[in-house]
Amino acid sequence: MEAVYQWVLAHGYGALFVLLTLGIVGLPVPDETLLVFTGYLVSQGKLRLDAAILSAVLGSWFGITLSYVIGRTAGLTVVHKYGKLLRVNDAMLQRVHGWFDRIGHWALFGGYYVAGVRHFTAIVAGTSGLDFRSFALYAWSGGFFWVCSFVTLGYYIGEDWREIAELVHRSLGIAAAVLLAGAAILFYVRQKRIQRP
Repeated sequence: MEAVYQWVLAHGYGALFVLLTLGIVGLPVPDETLLVFTGYLVSQGKLRLDAAILSAVLGSWFGITLSYVIGRTAGLTVVHKYGKLLRVNDAMLQRVHGWFDRIGHWALFGGYYVAGVRHFTAIVAGTSGLDFRSFALYAWSGGFFWVCSFVTLGYYIGEDWREIAELVHRSLGIAAAVLLAGAAILFYVRQKRIQRP
């Protein structure tokens, strides 16, 4: 992490853009901590708020879009080539696409707040054939709010940013587990209701 902080201090907005792009695609970059640190740097006058948010938003948009493109291109090729081995077929893809039509858009919007989920939802969105316009509307607006919320948090907590960032990182993991368990239960209950005569 210290190397990441030093890189942002040395290269500023460009480093912020690159690191968030890589983190969103799925490389081990602590995105939320980076954004909180960015807010702290803004509060210290080392970065400008408008340029920091613009760099971070563009990095998150580029990363999530890259994940979508990977799903849209390589994802379908892999399914068609190895689908039988994985027990995945076109009918399953259609079901996933239907899921995105109903609630998947909100997973793209809120998935930013759950490490690992944000890039997975984009890949699934691409693989399911979700049109780019719908993808961009939800994923990009989610990215904007995600960036603004964590940069603002870092700005206001100031010198205590490290402790708060660690607490936020742990809390997001717990919240993700609870939300995923709740979604699984709701999905199971809904499927049981649909299957009843």
